[in-house]
Amino acid sequence: MAEETRKMAFICSKGNLDMAYPALIMSWAALGNGVDVTIFFTFWGLDLITKKRVDKLELSPIGNTSMKMSMMGLPTGNLGIPNWMAIIPGMTAFTSWFMKRKIAEVEAPPVREFMEMLSDAGAKLYGCKMTADMMNLSPDDLIEEAQEIVTASEFIDMTEGAQVVFI
Repeated sequence: MAEETRKMAFICSKGNLDMAYPALIMSWAALGNGVDVTIFFTFWGLDLITKKRVDKLELSPIGNTSMKMSMMGLPTGNLGIPNWMAIIPGMTAFTSWFMKRKIAEVEAPPVREFMEMLSDAGAKLYGCKMTADMMNLSPDDLIEEAQEIVTASEFIDMTEGAQVVFI
């Protein structure tokens, strides 16, 4: 009797730069292990496959209590960026630039390139219909790697038996 292919489904609900990579990295690892991968982009996660947003993802320091700049290589001890500093004009641009630099240092590709790699390797990428409707987006607004826009019910049906990871 033939073994059934293992399946994983990732639900991406956030469009921040730092929230894009967990699903992309895990999807890539799963594909490398022969796992069937499906990714569903909903709410702000839809930014990851929207042509106008995919290259403009940001990392906001506002309210991000885990943003320890010392972890990112700045000599600040164990301090993060204090919330009051996060409101200074340009801080989101700075933290986004800095995170992109750190991502490049570990040779991880930018999000758009990662999407191309995942698609080329067999991952299936889907946008959420309800979210697309709310944001007035059509399939033409999505990167070409996105298969289509589907309902949550369709996603559930197509990923039956998959291990689901919500990010």
